[in-house]
This record gives sequence, structure tokens and C-alpha cells, in this order.
Amino acid sequence: MKDFVHGYLPEERPPVWKLLLFALQQILVMFPATVLVAMLTGFHVSTTIFASGLATLSFIFITKGKIPLYYGSSFSYIAAIVGITGAKFGVVAPDALISQAQFGVIMSGFVSIAAGLVVSRFGQEKIEKILPPTVTGSIAIVIGLSLAGTAMVNAAGFDAATGLASNSAWTVALITLITTILFSVYLKGVWSQLPILLGILVGYLISIPLGLVDFTKVLSGALIQAPHFTLPTVSWPAVIAIMPIAIATIPESTAHLFQLDIYVNNLAEKKGAEKHDIASKLGLNLIGDGIGDIVSSMVGGPAGTNYGENLSTMAITNNFSVWVLGAAAIITMIVSFVSPLSNLVLTIPSPVINGACIYLFGIIGAQGIAIMISRKVDLFNSKNLAIIAVILVVGLGGSYIFPGGMIPMFGAQLPAIATASVFGIVLNLLLSFAKPASVE
Repeated sequence: MKDFVHGYLPEERPPVWKLLLFALQQILVMFPATVLVAMLTGFHVSTTIFASGLATLSFIFITKGKIPLYYGSSFSYIAAIVGITGAKFGVVAPDALISQAQFGVIMSGFVSIAAGLVVSRFGQEKIEKILPPTVTGSIAIVIGLSLAGTAMVNAAGFDAATGLASNSAWTVALITLITTILFSVYLKGVWSQLPILLGILVGYLISIPLGLVDFTKVLSGALIQAPHFTLPTVSWPAVIAIMPIAIATIPESTAHLFQLDIYVNNLAEKKGAEKHDIASKLGLNLIGDGIGDIVSSMVGGPAGTNYGENLSTMAITNNFSVWVLGAAAIITMIVSFVSPLSNLVLTIPSPVINGACIYLFGIIGAQGIAIMISRKVDLFNSKNLAIIAVILVVGLGGSYIFPGGMIPMFGAQLPAIATASVFGIVLNLLLSFAKPASVE
């Protein structure tokens, strides 16, 4: 008989009041990044928020509630989409250009669906020859650590013009970070599943007397305002620019699924429940990803992915309930129609969110290590060392040294994480023809 363990497996549903609190926590961790992608690509913020919720519900429906992941706007596609929309930060692009980018995103969704069908047809074992844990684990590490600079700069309230950080921002960020960690380690019972929400709330309250919260825009605009929906327009240049990115994001999605498998089954073992074979659902996961992209872009949203921030939150809180994610998706869609609600969420200062993200992004990287440990990757094997080394240096070096994480190579601008993923996959295949020697 197992001792009682707090946490929810994918099929378990919390009571309504807990469900709403857990859903709010998931919304808060995905909101800043999803909004940021919209502002960087020239898409409408409210439409992007709505599309995120709608795509999440579509993903849950397609995967029959077997895979608890939240769909949010992807950073991997930003450069390709900006190449179509010509967006400047915070300025909405013309509808005609957004529509062209939508078509490119929709076609990229079909790439993910095709990959999912291939995986389902040929089986997990053959796919793992292409995407072994050396690749997926390393990519997970790169995803988490490539975001570290963003978290630190925004937590510091860094001003690029003066080269100075804000003491007020650092105070709020550090308080948010430390309280979130303390809550996640020491709180018990229901409260142990709300450390991110509670940490952000503490940081928010501290920010008010420090003058970091601007309430003046909460009531701006109409009370109820529908998102600005646009329809896709056929554009083959957009397809050429955006569609290939989907191939490079497959390892990222795979890494998230393997991370999820580890943590869900760890909880299942503690609760004495049956094993959840999530890793074998990679094909279904990729199909769900592709349909999420198509659904999102049909209404005017950018391309998306399963969010690492939400996955980290689930891992920290032991809460993998699909019901919670579904509730978060529905609430997100409602928020996109109610201007004061979305404006209120936007008043959360950047140092608060990024104070928590220092923790969340680090968890994503740590989950990459967990993948390799759980799959018993031999780190004395020269082939494994080569693959891991190249992915880490190309992914992290490219993310930090080149503007926007775009590596200038042979006249093209290549996204660092996507390039590292493809490089790792190709290198793994090239080194699979002969048995390598071990490192002494």
C-alpha cells in the first residue's frame, strides 16, 4: 500500500476550485512568452492568445486526453515569420502579410502530421535510431539554457541604452525566484501544487509599492472585444520560408514527450498506479502538434509548440491533469475576449515573470539530463560525446552570440536550436554505421 502522494495523473480531475487555481497557474506561465511571440511577429495579441487555447483543446481532443501538454506560440518560427510580415516589435503587421504567413504555418503543420504518421507506421524503435536520447536530451538542455539569457536580462530590468540594471527589478525578481523555490520545496498538500502561482503573486504584490505595476491600461478599450481574426492566403514564398522549420522542431517536441513520460511515470509509481506509456505516443503527439498549428493559423495565430514552461510547472507540482490544461485553454480563450482581464495579466511586471522563469527554464534543462539518465546514455562512448557536444555548442553558442539566435551560414540565417537539432540528427546517422570506441 503506497503512502498518499499529492499530485494528479493525466486522467485524474481535481475538484472545481482546485481546478481553476491550477489552470490559472498554467495560464500565467505561458502568457508572457505567447504574447511576446505575437509582438515580435506582428500578429494580433488577443488573436494569438485565443489561438493558443483553441489549439490546446484541439490537441487534447486529437490525443484523446492521453498527453498532458499545453500549446503555445513557438520561438523557432519567429525569424521565418518576420521575413514574411516584416514586423517591428509591438507593431501589428498588415492583414495581407499576416494571411500569407498563416498559409506557411498551415503547411508546416502538415509536415508534423506526416512525421507523426511515419512514426506511427514504422514504430518507436526505428524512430529512436534517428532521435536517440543523446539527441533529445541534449536538445532539451539547449532549449532550457538558451532561454537563460532572456530570463536574466528581463529579470534585471536591463536597459540596453545605458547598460544598467534596475535595483527595483532585481529585488522583485529575486524575491519571486526565492519564494517560488521555497514554496515548491516546503509547501505541503494542495499548496505544494501552486508554487508558481504563489511566487508570482508575492512578486506582484511587492512590485506595486515599488511602482512597477501600471494599472492605468487595465480599463482601456472596450469591455468585450472579439479577437481580430484573419484568413490565410496562398503564398508559396511563405511556405518555402516557414515550412522547413517544422522538420527541425520535431526533436524539440520529442524531447518534451520523453520528459513527460519520465515525470508522469515517477508519479504513477509513487501512487501505486499503472504505468502510463506516454513515450510510445510520439506519432500521436506529432499529429496533435501539426493539427494545433493548422487550427491556430486558421484563425490568425502563429505556429506553436508544446510549452516547456507548462511542462516544468507540471513537473514541479506533480500535476499532469489534462482537465487542468483543458480548463486553462478555455479560460485563455475567454480572456482574449475580455479586455480588462487580458490587460490585467499584462500588468504583471517582467521581473516577476522572469524571476519565476529563472527556475522554470533551468528545470527544462535539467529534464534533458533526466532523459539521458533514465535512458542510461553511456557518456564514455565517443559517438554519444560527439553528438552531445555538437548540439550543446551549436545550440547554445548560436543562441547567445548571434542576434536573435540566427546563425549566419552560407548566405542564410539559420535558427540556432533548429540547426543544432538537424546537425545532431545527421551526425547521429553518420556515426551509426560502425561501433565507436569508448573513451578511456
